[in-house]
Amino acid sequence: MSGLRGLVVACVALLSLVPAEVRGESVIVALGDSLTAGWGVAADEAYPARLEMRLRREGYTYRVVNAGVSGDTTAGGLRRVDWVLRAGPEIVIVALGANDGLRGQSPQAMRANLETIVARLQTAGARILLAGMRMPPNYGAEFTTEFHAVFPAVARSAKVTLMPFLLDGVAADSRLNQPDGIHPTAAGHQVIADRLWPYLRPLLRGGK
Repeated sequence: MSGLRGLVVACVALLSLVPAEVRGESVIVALGDSLTAGWGVAADEAYPARLEMRLRREGYTYRVVNAGVSGDTTAGGLRRVDWVLRAGPEIVIVALGANDGLRGQSPQAMRANLETIVARLQTAGARILLAGMRMPPNYGAEFTTEFHAVFPAVARSAKVTLMPFLLDGVAADSRLNQPDGIHPTAAGHQVIADRLWPYLRPLLRGGK
C-alpha cells in the first residue's frame, strides 16, 4: 500500500477547506487509514464521499472531509488530531486500528491512543462515531480477543457511539473486495456507507 497517495489526498482535502460558517455547512471528518482513504477506488467512490452524497439527498448540510491516510495507525492518527481540528468538525468518524492489528502492535497501546484521540476531539466539541475493527483468527485467540475488546471499552469509557465493525457485511466477501482481499471495491464502500448510516444519523443536527 502506498501511504503517499492517501497523504496527498488528505492534505489537499484539509488545506483547501473553506470555513464551515462561510459555506453554511457543518463538517464531518473521517479520520482513518487506507480503508477510509479509498485505496484502489476513485475519490468519489470511497465511503466518506458516499456518506456525503446521502447527506445531500436527505437534506443535511454537511460536508464530509476524507482524512484517511494509507498505512496509518492509531499513533499516526493521534499525531494528526490538531490537523483534523483545523476543519472545525462537528462530527468525527474515528476509523483506526486495522494497521495496529496487522502489525501485531499492543492492544493496550492502541487503546491508549484511541482514548487520547477521542478525548482531544471531544474537548474541541466534536461528537464521535468510533468504528471498530476485527482481526482474522490466524493472529491467535488471545491477541484477537484483546484487540476486539478495545473498541467497545473506549466507547464505554468516553460515552461515544460505536459501530462495532467498520467492514460489517464487506469483510471476506470476494464480491466486495479488491484482489488483495483487504481493500473494498466501490461496491464495498457503498456497503460501508450504508452500514455506517444508522450510527451516524443520530449524531446529526436534527437526526433521529
